[in-house]
Amino acid sequence: MDRFGQHYQQHINELNHRCAEICQREQLAGLVIHSGQVHRQFLDDMDYPFKVNPHFKAWLPLIDNPNCWLVVDGVSKPKLIFYRPVDFWHKVSDVPMSYWRDCFEIVMLTQVDKVAQLLPQDLTHWAYIGEHLDVANVLGIQHRNPEAVMQYLHFHRSFKTAYELDCLREANRIAVTGHHVAKQAFFDGGSEFDIQLEYLAAIGQSENQAPYSSIIAINENSAILHYMVQSHQKPQQKHSFLIDAGANCNGYASDISRTYSAEKNLFSDVIAGMDALQQEIINMMRPGVSYVDLHLATHQKLAQLMINFDIATGTVESLVSQGITKAFFPHGLGHMLGLQVHDVAGFAHDERGTHIASPKEHPFLRCTRTLVENQVLTVEPGFYIIDSLLNELKQDDRGHQLNWIIINQLKPFGGIRIEDDVIIHQDRVENMTRDCGLQ
Repeated sequence: MDRFGQHYQQHINELNHRCAEICQREQLAGLVIHSGQVHRQFLDDMDYPFKVNPHFKAWLPLIDNPNCWLVVDGVSKPKLIFYRPVDFWHKVSDVPMSYWRDCFEIVMLTQVDKVAQLLPQDLTHWAYIGEHLDVANVLGIQHRNPEAVMQYLHFHRSFKTAYELDCLREANRIAVTGHHVAKQAFFDGGSEFDIQLEYLAAIGQSENQAPYSSIIAINENSAILHYMVQSHQKPQQKHSFLIDAGANCNGYASDISRTYSAEKNLFSDVIAGMDALQQEIINMMRPGVSYVDLHLATHQKLAQLMINFDIATGTVESLVSQGITKAFFPHGLGHMLGLQVHDVAGFAHDERGTHIASPKEHPFLRCTRTLVENQVLTVEPGFYIIDSLLNELKQDDRGHQLNWIIINQLKPFGGIRIEDDVIIHQDRVENMTRDCGLQ
């Protein structure tokens, strides 16, 4: 048996249970889940890279074949309509001989417009789950991404099955391999573009196969939160390197960040301080803890770090209350992780999707949930020298609390982000990233 097959039947059983529960609640016969279709580039004869519907890949790791369908009712054996056209222009996919195959009734679809012949004859009480509402309209499906169904499925996706945890651990292992190679490429003098190529080669995935576009930033570029340029020019002098890059396993994502200093100096000491801060926050995680409280605690700890390094003066409370720490750490502590990098239901209080709002002082949070067993999250505190945010502090008395000499000394290094992927267990937190050997 494939190593992912050990827990896969249990995973399907759980998805069937969820499907049966919500369909009974909403008086639906079942769900028709569309893998998606390719999108043609504007004024061109080529398509954008295909990205599968996450609700489809929740059931099986078929992530590269458009025009497939799942017919599920929670009781019958799930039916997979597998698209396999007669085509001499492109490679035609075979049904994989894999661990998941026996869990589905598989039928072949050779022409996209003939799918109605393979779907239930009466679709009156079935719901379409997918992006292409025009297709649902042509098929006569009236229930399209029903809000109650979507909120229910999203909420329960935040509790990972054993199979999903297996996939997420492997996604971390793959990405950690790439992180080690990327670090060495930086110290060997590579450009941002060189490092990206080394990383992709190490994980064995193309840019389109990876779960998101890597952030590969050298020196001051590390202060740009979503830096996507990847310069071909090797730096004349290397100071620092920030990498935010993940990998894909069966449709599940890892999302990992590290920051390195080219030599031992003040910046490397601050990195060590941020690493310790991140580990302290992870040690606070357990079922029943609010992720918002963890974010607020991060600001408290960051304020103390800034005082310790003489970056700022005052009390921890004053640095936080005046918004000084926000200028150095302007994003949220992390987010849900799973089938999507920024996974769904980060703000959901319950199955209905009742929204848990972010505090008005911290509007950029991506998660406000209370931690529960089997949730998977990222933990990624940051510290950056961002001119536009620091200029705001210079406009009032808050600027007097900052040591601009040290800030200017740190400016060429850009910023720091340290990000691990963790699983919440009942009695512990599993740090998948560190367990895979990335310290």
